[in-house]
Amino acid sequence: MAEKAKTVIPEDQVKARLEAELPNWRLEDGWIRRTYKTNSWKGTLMVINTVGHLAEAAWHHPDITASYAWVEVRLISHDAKGITDRDFALAKKIEEVVQWQPGLEDQGLEGTPQGDQRFAYVKYD
Repeated sequence: MAEKAKTVIPEDQVKARLEAELPNWRLEDGWIRRTYKTNSWKGTLMVINTVGHLAEAAWHHPDITASYAWVEVRLISHDAKGITDRDFALAKKIEEVVQWQPGLEDQGLEGTPQGDQRFAYVKYD
């Protein structure tokens, strides 16, 4: 593993990077965190499974707390005892995938029907 990925980023730089790169994430108690709001338990499970897949593929595992209509993802590099570039890389990938709205792209994918709560699952920012 590259040494840069193991280097702990100072708190002031973490906050600046979050503001610039991941504005919906926050630094709290030494972790970078993001709470995703969902429309139901189905949406909550979909977010958890998405985060789980990405984390396993990246071999970097977040802590996850969930309830009926929300999921909180927390990242820290335990081996480095702080926030590293690995945390930012995984947070960006999670954000990209969970917040993806194919209906806003012109690529032939329409996305879930808008306005029909039977199909709603993530409350997009």
